[in-house]
Amino acid sequence: MTATLPASTTETTDPAAETENAGAGAEGETAAESEGGETAEITPPEPEPTPEEPIEVVEGTQGLKDAVSEQSETVGGLLESLDTWAVEIGNLRISTLDVLLIIGVILLVITAAWMLTRVSRNLIKRISRFDSTQKLLAEKLSTIAIWALAFFVGIDLLGIDLTALAFFGGAFGLAIGFGLQKTFGNLISGILLLLDKSIKPGDVISVTDAAGNEAVGQIRKIGIRAISVITRDQTEHLIPNENLMINQVVNWSYSSKDVRVKAPVGVSYDSDLDLVTKLLYQAADDTPRILERPAPRVNLMEFGDNSVNFELRFWITDPEGGLANIRSDVYMRIWQLFKDNNIEIPFPQRDLHLRSSKQLDQLVELMSAGKA
Repeated sequence: MTATLPASTTETTDPAAETENAGAGAEGETAAESEGGETAEITPPEPEPTPEEPIEVVEGTQGLKDAVSEQSETVGGLLESLDTWAVEIGNLRISTLDVLLIIGVILLVITAAWMLTRVSRNLIKRISRFDSTQKLLAEKLSTIAIWALAFFVGIDLLGIDLTALAFFGGAFGLAIGFGLQKTFGNLISGILLLLDKSIKPGDVISVTDAAGNEAVGQIRKIGIRAISVITRDQTEHLIPNENLMINQVVNWSYSSKDVRVKAPVGVSYDSDLDLVTKLLYQAADDTPRILERPAPRVNLMEFGDNSVNFELRFWITDPEGGLANIRSDVYMRIWQLFKDNNIEIPFPQRDLHLRSSKQLDQLVELMSAGKA
């Protein structure tokens, strides 16, 4: 059996007696082992745990205090007193001086980033080799780069220990994954639209509202989240960039701003078709916005139930000026020319035939008797 001494038991020995009793101790140990075969073990005392020191979230605070104290002891003492007012969250320590320093650095970084963004935009606008789409794309990329650099510069100035904020970083990652997913999707979609130049400021596209009504509008700008489209009635539509990537979009000025407009017209079967064709060409020539090249074209489409159907096709180069109004101007001129030349525009007519019956004859007799 092994006897264990308590951890709190301590032995005091005389240094002079240690040498004299060394041999006796060895002999005693040998004797004890030979007599009982038992050995005494001594357990060393366990060290007491040392308390963990709180982690300073903003490590740049100490450097600020040291730098200011070298210049002015009064201001250094004030900063020291502000640093004593602190709140500890777990093993993190945040003082009033930390909060003030964070606010100051954020304001400084935001101001510097805003000024650099304006300077970069002015420099990009002066580049003559870039078109409007390339300039807009360069502005967006430079803005993203400047603000990302400002973020890391601010972190470096504050000396924030990012490992201490791992929990908050994970929460921020979850927020991006769930809450900001659409925002980042629209941002990437806007950059892709500018890269392939399928949608750019100044283009004329068809816009369909929630009720299904289609309107033609011009793109005013492409933002981070959405594009701005202004219709002819000065209504501004904000369309998310992601919608333009996944939905079908009619771009009237994608490769060229020349747009062909169709105006169908029907005339009666008694009309002179050669004269009708001549008048339709004249109506196109009398409308200012219609281009001479490509030339307008009049096509006989079909012999309908009630009319001979023509279609006047013409080109314009300013779709942002509206499509419905140019078609209206053409129809007004066609109406005037047809009236002057006695060209009839037919409309559906129905003849009503009543069969003779006994009840109908009685009704007619009663109506006749009443009039008499």
